[in-house]
Amino acid sequence: MSREQAIQLEPQLQIHPRKSHGVSRSDISENALKVLYRLHKAGYDAYLVGGGVRDLLLRQQPKDFDIATNATPEQVKRLFRNSRLVGRRFRLAHILFGRDVIEVATLRGHHVEEDSKKAKQNDSGRLLRDNVYGTIDEDAERRDFTVNGLYYDISDFSIHDYFGGMDDLEARRLRLIGDPQTRYSEDPVRMLRAVRFATKLDFTLDASVAKPIPKMAGLLSDIPAARLFEESLKLFMGGKGVENFRMMREFNLFAPLFPMQDSLLNKEDGKKVETLIEAVLHNTDQRVNADKPVTPAFLYAALLWYPLQKMIHKRTSRGTSGYDAMMAACGEVLSQQSKTISMPRRFTTPAQEIWQMQTRLENRAGARAFRAFEHPRFRAAYDFLLLRGEAEGGEAAELGRWWTQFVESDDQGRRQMVRALGGGGARRRRRPRRRKPSNKASGGSE
Repeated sequence: MSREQAIQLEPQLQIHPRKSHGVSRSDISENALKVLYRLHKAGYDAYLVGGGVRDLLLRQQPKDFDIATNATPEQVKRLFRNSRLVGRRFRLAHILFGRDVIEVATLRGHHVEEDSKKAKQNDSGRLLRDNVYGTIDEDAERRDFTVNGLYYDISDFSIHDYFGGMDDLEARRLRLIGDPQTRYSEDPVRMLRAVRFATKLDFTLDASVAKPIPKMAGLLSDIPAARLFEESLKLFMGGKGVENFRMMREFNLFAPLFPMQDSLLNKEDGKKVETLIEAVLHNTDQRVNADKPVTPAFLYAALLWYPLQKMIHKRTSRGTSGYDAMMAACGEVLSQQSKTISMPRRFTTPAQEIWQMQTRLENRAGARAFRAFEHPRFRAAYDFLLLRGEAEGGEAAELGRWWTQFVESDDQGRRQMVRALGGGGARRRRRPRRRKPSNKASGGSE
């Protein structure tokens, strides 16, 4: 790939002195400043880059502070004893300050095809290895979006802008550095990043950025499933899940990640599937924006619910018992999803428990309602039932109302509700009370 092919926008360096921009050291984390100053003091160039600079200029709190330098990863590691080197596709240094991690990357350069040990691409153009170091000018040309290609120089507190990123911030416009088709081929995840940044920043996609995406969306099938799991969390658990879902469908990006769900969305009951997905994403967005905890287990339990029901129906129609059909379908739906998005077991196990609890919430007779109510996964299963009620109405909605009344009642009211079902023994079995040993038997009081 030639330099001319890789770069569509010509670099035109603009240096914005401290007095002409709003980035202040008081807004940069203390640990990031420590790293910047130590690199500078050791004689290396040191820049705050990427989203950190972008968000500070937009008067937003950055999620993290990334640093670029002309020091190699090995030189950074020698300079910081509290560091470790990570990454195979591109080597990085992580400087550790307790739980705070400052990521330091060496300035990247252009590929030299003969040097396959440092840089490698597959047949579709995706970068498999990228350890090519260079100058700040070359590094700027390798960044993805213009608004992410801004460098805050710790030596004089100026901002280096090579591709009009400051103007694009002002216009609230998202543009790629380079030819979009080439950049998407190098790393198809950039298409997902375009969607995520557009919704997160409330920016519009430049026509050159948006046009190639629908036809190139299929390249995401080449991305490792573990990496796409991390990207899905950024898309759906960052407070803009509903907007990202809709935009992904608009640009054909949902199907490569969720083929089972996309297939159902395009069928007769697609509206029900869409309603449940949007309901859980809306719920997640509200919790994230209110700083409440969220878990991928709950999200994926909802995303996979209707593919699971389809597989259960397929088995029960062949004569498999309900329980056996449920257990087999759980394994199959998770296996199918893992081909595109690989979920760790710490999330798949609770997701299965949420599914299995839906049946337990239906069986309320006798003491079953009380046992379900005391189950550790009850609250997640109950919340999921309420979302199902929004999507399905009917029996699911009625069941959700019953459980809401049960949750809000006292113990006597709950027993009356269960009796009204005609289940008979609504009273919970009590454990026999232990007899307190006498002082004589225990050898005296404590």
